[in-house]
Amino acid sequence: MKKKTNKEALKTAEIVESLRAVTKEKSIGMEMVLETLRDALVTAAKKFLGTPVFVEAKVDREKGTIEVYTRQTVVEAVEDPERQISLADAREIEDDIAVGEELEQSLDIAHFGRMAVQTAKQVIVQRVREAEREKVFTDYSERIGEIVTGKVQQVERGNILVDLERTEALLPYREQIRKEHYAQGQNIRACVIDVRNNIKGPQVIVSRTCPEFLARLFENEVPEIFDKTVKIVKVVRDPGRRSKIAVTTTDNRVDPVGACVGMRGNRVQNIVRELSNERIDIINWTDELSLLVRRVFAPAEVKRVMPVGEHKIVVVIAEDGLAMAIGHEGQNIRLASKMLGREIDVFGDEEFSNLSEEQRAEVLSEAPPEKKEPSPTVDGNKTTEVAADDDTESTDGVVTVEKKTAEEAEGDEAIQNKIINKAVETLSETSVDSAVAIESTNNS
Repeated sequence: MKKKTNKEALKTAEIVESLRAVTKEKSIGMEMVLETLRDALVTAAKKFLGTPVFVEAKVDREKGTIEVYTRQTVVEAVEDPERQISLADAREIEDDIAVGEELEQSLDIAHFGRMAVQTAKQVIVQRVREAEREKVFTDYSERIGEIVTGKVQQVERGNILVDLERTEALLPYREQIRKEHYAQGQNIRACVIDVRNNIKGPQVIVSRTCPEFLARLFENEVPEIFDKTVKIVKVVRDPGRRSKIAVTTTDNRVDPVGACVGMRGNRVQNIVRELSNERIDIINWTDELSLLVRRVFAPAEVKRVMPVGEHKIVVVIAEDGLAMAIGHEGQNIRLASKMLGREIDVFGDEEFSNLSEEQRAEVLSEAPPEKKEPSPTVDGNKTTEVAADDDTESTDGVVTVEKKTAEEAEGDEAIQNKIINKAVETLSETSVDSAVAIESTNNS
């Protein structure tokens, strides 16, 4: 292989050193940057030459040198002008070159002109930016469900743009706690729920209303949850108003509810303040349905728990605790239903005892009762209503009521009576029940 004798390598130690600084700052691999630089130099060289010719670039990281040169094979008749050169033209450059040999001609980068060098720089910057966007997208995609902290950058049409330093996050209006108001420059914490790759770069979607946000707050605040001694089983929320979180532990020496509450309630109160005084009920989870129902409705006194099939529970509450069990506008009953994963019909103990056998059988029926005209409830607090039309549900998630045939009703009568006979009245939770302690903590 013949090379032009006056070929000189361009000393570029400063350029290579600056590239190292870029890769360190942007957390991007040096090999990718060097490959981008080689491609950019080849493009700039071809523009400078103005003729189709094969150009190569080499970067030596250790020596700090960059070489740009053309390489063509000497032939008698040129068929590929980019990779071949005629013998006559080649001997004008090298006198003793022969057919079949390769001719390399080094190029002086300084001759490419300012525009060519600027083009190379733009290509590098663009490649680095694209690589950085891809890294941000990958990093935040792996952080879905985690809490991030940023500053409010802009509030527009109810949506909030949050500066996370490396990228920008969007807190949509639907993911905000309604009672909260945000100002530009204010620090804000939220949970990553989605990452989208848009034209302008990765768009991180965050939320302050999702159940995962509450779970992560407890994980950050309670060491026993962080080290897996206490486990969060389920979280349900009415954001900004009330939430229920069920916890458990495999270590009998640890009180999971007490760990979440903290000394004098300091742990749970820190979370309550973060969520704009959202009321939090902490429940000691159990697989025993009757006991779990009592803990979910505490401090209201539960008289009876009667499961109906796999998807419904009838709960009888002491009259003085009925309003508390249902909650404002049925809020507590809705959260309880989500926590238990079943539909719940709540009755006062006096109301339930005054039901006729036929009405009680209908209430404890797994199948829908006969269709009736809608009627108002006795005390205005009861959550279960009879739907007037088929395919209709109440606002509290009551199952659609359909008319039954006489044969179906007769066939279910034996099952209904059996359920009634098996329904037993059990004791309510004792005064040391942890859920009562939580209630008093929240009210303080």
